[in-house]
Amino acid sequence: MASPSDLQGKRVLVTGATGFTGRYVVQAFADAGCSVLPLARADGGAVDLLDKTSLQHAVAAAQADIVVHLAAISFVAHGDAEEIYRVNIVGTRNLLEALAAAAHRPSHVVLASSANIYGNTEGILDETAAAAPVNDYAVSKYAMELMARQFADALPLTVVRPFNYTGVGQADRFLIPKIVGHFKRREARLELGNLDVSRDFNDVRNVADAYVRLAALQGVGEVFNLCSGIEHTLMDVIGMMREIAGHSPEIVVNPAFVRANEVRTLVGNPTRLQQAVGTVEQRTLRETLHWMYDNA
Repeated sequence: MASPSDLQGKRVLVTGATGFTGRYVVQAFADAGCSVLPLARADGGAVDLLDKTSLQHAVAAAQADIVVHLAAISFVAHGDAEEIYRVNIVGTRNLLEALAAAAHRPSHVVLASSANIYGNTEGILDETAAAAPVNDYAVSKYAMELMARQFADALPLTVVRPFNYTGVGQADRFLIPKIVGHFKRREARLELGNLDVSRDFNDVRNVADAYVRLAALQGVGEVFNLCSGIEHTLMDVIGMMREIAGHSPEIVVNPAFVRANEVRTLVGNPTRLQQAVGTVEQRTLRETLHWMYDNA
């Protein structure tokens, strides 16, 4: 079984390095003794995945041993469907094309997909569950997976399907930070959308640790769910926050926040991940919420 210690001294290129997940992933690889490189131009500016020339130059300059591709439009309710598809599919293709053409090819490319590709499938889902995406974000991520298969002969790939996760620094437009913020401000009223949903809520620090452990493996086209396997309802989250904050706002369903194609239940089976990398640290949801509340 591969170990993070095997990554000591490796050059790791992280796309989306300044994003919510990226900041934790960068730190986790640095803690493992890696030289972590953001995807950047020679002048330090960000590289647009849709700018093929700049992307090719940045990839060639990085000479990365490992690539972790996190950059994407990651908000399910993002209003520009065309941008979702261009960035998540075309942008990823441009990156893979640049990596395959580079004189120094990476020994492993880890691609972040999403558990949203499973759609409204009920139960605890393993990687063999059929894809049934129900929104543009999920469709774009599944299409990205299919597109990436074209590069399987040129690049050693691993696809990761993260389930829901959260933590300090996640934008307030996402559900859990929104809830925590309302409790921190002790607001009297909390307006939400669909209440009858349950999720596999993970901690971003657990997720970053898993990326490091997966990167230490050989890329052989494997797909991994990145999840805790523990289901919590939205009302479980509200109940924990009431205890943490000592505050009980009125919970109101705002029709404007209700999504017609909301995925009702999304819970993952982490068995394949655990068999491949061993035990990944699992902070509980209560620990995560307390951490977020203390730092809000």
